[in-house]
Amino acid sequence: MKQQLEDIKQRALAALDGAASPTALEELRVKLLGKKGELTAVLKQMGKLTPEERPVMGQLANAVRADIEAKLEERKSALHAAALEAKLAAEAIDVTIPGEPVSLGHQHPMNQVLQEIKDIFVGMGYTVVDGPEVELADYNFTKLNIQEGHPSRDRSDTFYFTDDDSVLLRTQTSPMQIRTMEKMQPPIRIVAPGRVYRKDEADATHSPMFHQIEGLVVDEGITMGDLKGALETLMKRLYGEEAVMRFRPHHFPFTEPSCEMDMQCHKCHGTGEVDGQVCSTCHGEGWIELLGAGMVHPEVLEGCGIDSRKYSGFAFGLGLERMAMRRMRINDLRLIFDNDVRFLSQF
Repeated sequence: MKQQLEDIKQRALAALDGAASPTALEELRVKLLGKKGELTAVLKQMGKLTPEERPVMGQLANAVRADIEAKLEERKSALHAAALEAKLAAEAIDVTIPGEPVSLGHQHPMNQVLQEIKDIFVGMGYTVVDGPEVELADYNFTKLNIQEGHPSRDRSDTFYFTDDDSVLLRTQTSPMQIRTMEKMQPPIRIVAPGRVYRKDEADATHSPMFHQIEGLVVDEGITMGDLKGALETLMKRLYGEEAVMRFRPHHFPFTEPSCEMDMQCHKCHGTGEVDGQVCSTCHGEGWIELLGAGMVHPEVLEGCGIDSRKYSGFAFGLGLERMAMRRMRINDLRLIFDNDVRFLSQF
């Protein structure tokens, strides 16, 4: 038996030295030390030995097992180290190779135009204000002299949250005019940019969610000439001295007198046609409506605690998307919201 144990040890050590993979090593472990392994088979013969021989053979068998197990661990560590070394060599990175360029983002074209407009107004002494998009009908309509029954208050035009139509998604940023006049006394010069919501069908110039910039000036001696001068200054600084505009009389409940201002279509240059077809941007009109404006209605001033006999003011509201379309030569408003990187990367 002593010779058998010695033979098993020598063959085992030699075989373990030659194991080329963890799988082969595991197969050898089972073959040598498993329940049906060679060493186990020899130990089963211990019962045939005399009482004097058993302790000696038992110690020798344990020593052989210990040597085999030590060799197993040694070979396992060597194989692991070799595998790690091979992996590191295969995954080596040449740090001298130039890296791939990282594409940096930039402001959305609409935000670029918004920043330009803010800068122009701040340069004229205006303050930029912000307010809630979920608004009370009292601020969105009533205090702006838009009474019950007005078409703009209809559910087909406005997104309401409550059954009594008292809470809604604001349809304009005009509520910030009221909130400002309630907190401040003239002189007042503000612009209020932000998202607004109306039940419009999406087309080349409309969207159910769009951005608006409201402006308000209240002071002594403010006239319609001041309004026209402010808007012409904005347009010429934004679009250049050659920009063509027109003012048309209109009616708004919160201004009197009121007007609308149009910009000549940048696609058809006022002709209403492109290549013999009706211009898709202005729908053949030759002009794109940019904003509504007018002198603040005396009832709106009085409702905010401002003496309309002493003070007057003007207000306007312009669509940021349409301003961006003209500024960036964009023909379809929907492109602004598509988030197509191929389109946005042009600006």
